[in-house]
Amino acid sequence: MNAPLRSAWLGAALVVAATAAHAGRSCEQQRPQAAKVVQAMTLAEHVKAQLDATGAQVVVLARVGQDLSKYGQRYSHMGLAYRDGTTWRVAHKLNECGTAHAAVFRQGLGEFFLDDLFDFQAGIAVLAPSVQAKLLPALRDNASLARLNTPAYSMVAYPWAQTYQQSNQWALETMAMTQDPYATTRAGAQSWLRAQGYQPTTLHLSAFERLGARMTAANVAFDDHPNGKRFTDRIETMTVDSAFSWLQRSGLATAVLTVR
Repeated sequence: MNAPLRSAWLGAALVVAATAAHAGRSCEQQRPQAAKVVQAMTLAEHVKAQLDATGAQVVVLARVGQDLSKYGQRYSHMGLAYRDGTTWRVAHKLNECGTAHAAVFRQGLGEFFLDDLFDFQAGIAVLAPSVQAKLLPALRDNASLARLNTPAYSMVAYPWAQTYQQSNQWALETMAMTQDPYATTRAGAQSWLRAQGYQPTTLHLSAFERLGARMTAANVAFDDHPNGKRFTDRIETMTVDSAFSWLQRSGLATAVLTVR
């Protein structure tokens, strides 16, 4: 495949090499269903039109990859989408299928939504102009994108620890890194998020549920959570919904725009 065709394929540009990367969905290899491909591409077109209409350079973009309604959550995964000429790229973190290892990728809108979605809906939070201005250069730079990435992945990583890191955590910490010159480490980025009033989601998971998840999924771990919370069935983690609520509440972004 020549260079022009390779770069055109769904706008994908790999930042850190990985294979079979996913965001918490099944590892089972399935033949793409034509109807779902059409739905994904249609959603990507609608999202692009909405993004163009905002006049923004950087937004937080989310998708509904799983049904999380039993936890009171809508969106399962988010990335940082930015304008690249007339196109849009999405920088986000994905774990290698069936493992606890993750890397950071750039993808086009089409590939971002080609992920066996539970529902073809997107959420967009337009970041404040000052936040966009500081974040945009980092999104265009490979070294900056990977700076705070921790390869060890847990879907329910504790928000205020550095042992593991999940996808939503990477996005918020990377944003924080660009807003505070002293946030050069994950701990520094987390301090900034705390200072800005970010509050994670608390999931109420019993010991039985935690044990089952730990035994059946390589990308789930609970040992980074404080014992006092973990053993009273309170698992705090960074969710898309909590991020959207915080961004709007703090004035760092607009209310969420939904696109179908």
